[in-house]
Amino acid sequence: MSDLWAQTALNTYRFAGSCLYPFVGGWIFWRARKGKENFARRGERYGIAGFDRPEGPLIWLHAASVGESLAIMPLVQHFEKQGLNLVLTTGTVTSATVTETRLAKSTLHQFVPLDMKPAVNRFLDHWRPDLAVFAESEIWPTTILELSRRRVPQVLVNARMSDRSYKRWSKQSGVANALFEKLALVVAQSQLDGNRLRDLGARRVAVSGNLKFDSPILPVDADQLALRQSQIAGRPSWTAASTHRGEEEIVADVHNRLKQSVPNVLTVLVPRHPERCSSIKQMLEKRGLTVASHQSGAAITPETDIFLGDTIGQMGLFLNLTPIAFVGRSLKAKGGQNPVEPALAGAAILSGANVQNFRAPYEALIQAGGARLVSDGANLADHVLHLMANPHEQAEMVRAARRTVDAMRGSLARTLAAIDPFVSPLQMHIGLERGHTGEPSSSETIISANPAGQAR
Repeated sequence: MSDLWAQTALNTYRFAGSCLYPFVGGWIFWRARKGKENFARRGERYGIAGFDRPEGPLIWLHAASVGESLAIMPLVQHFEKQGLNLVLTTGTVTSATVTETRLAKSTLHQFVPLDMKPAVNRFLDHWRPDLAVFAESEIWPTTILELSRRRVPQVLVNARMSDRSYKRWSKQSGVANALFEKLALVVAQSQLDGNRLRDLGARRVAVSGNLKFDSPILPVDADQLALRQSQIAGRPSWTAASTHRGEEEIVADVHNRLKQSVPNVLTVLVPRHPERCSSIKQMLEKRGLTVASHQSGAAITPETDIFLGDTIGQMGLFLNLTPIAFVGRSLKAKGGQNPVEPALAGAAILSGANVQNFRAPYEALIQAGGARLVSDGANLADHVLHLMANPHEQAEMVRAARRTVDAMRGSLARTLAAIDPFVSPLQMHIGLERGHTGEPSSSETIISANPAGQAR
């Protein structure tokens, strides 16, 4: 009975999508007006390709937003070195801007098609992927069902299942099982994530750790860094990174609290969504704060209260400007953001307690002394002030965070080992086309050296 209900629910979902499909143009146009869609490339959301399909085997990789895109970038770059044809899809304008600057010319970027049958089929008819690799928690029913119908293996890498998502899927266990069982392999971030995904219907699960620990240090424009550091000129400073709605007001309050003890303090504020920066700047100025916008090229002067990081793809610059970093989406918003980036940038890490999406890395960092949790704005101000007054303690946090991240690396090798059975046939096909001599591929070497990465 539950199987029948699940099939009915999925059929209803697909039917509703097909019915709504002719009317989504207005919604896409509205999103483009808000800066949430690339208007010139809106056809890609309908599955209309922006490039010809290259000859030979092709892997489709999908990452929803910036964080997921950066997490799988080492995987993408490994495949590029193997000479595989890749199409990478993302769902946001910001992620497209960030990822396209890091891709080889052989990797094609597209916006992911809407999860509606006409768009998905148009996309799949054109690209004809031999393997689909999705990042973290991207479960789109129509896409999964259409790939399954075409017998395209589907792999979920760096997979996670938050508390909230697990509860929601568990209430629809029949639907969850009907979808998750179609995944050829799930490579989970942690044992807890793996157990949850197995409970929901995944048949083959491996545990790799978090790919974000294998991410390279964020790129930094050396000239820009030197310029901004010279303007800061040794002022006590801290960064509030990846803030979400409601957290910028907290940061403004923290800044004013800090000024009572440290009159020349500078706050670097980097909202997660740059399109909100105009309204954030207005809010800060209404509170009497002097704001310098990076995008405008405004200098950081001794009178500047807030340096606003309002550009895309320059988080490395902003994190390297100060020795202390608060990581947002953790006080007002929930889920947390990636703490690995500030750890690699050499910052002492502070965060709110709502870090469910990054539970494992935060637990490791906190246990090692590389990160601390704060309860509210007043508590955040106290911690920032304490670290400013105790540079040796702050430096020890930085060292502990870096040691923790270095110790937790290795997820990329384990992930490559787990997915090797799906990738090797594609590499073999390319080798035959190019007169390959038969030497083992790098992924074949990895799988023999990392048996723990294989699926159970």
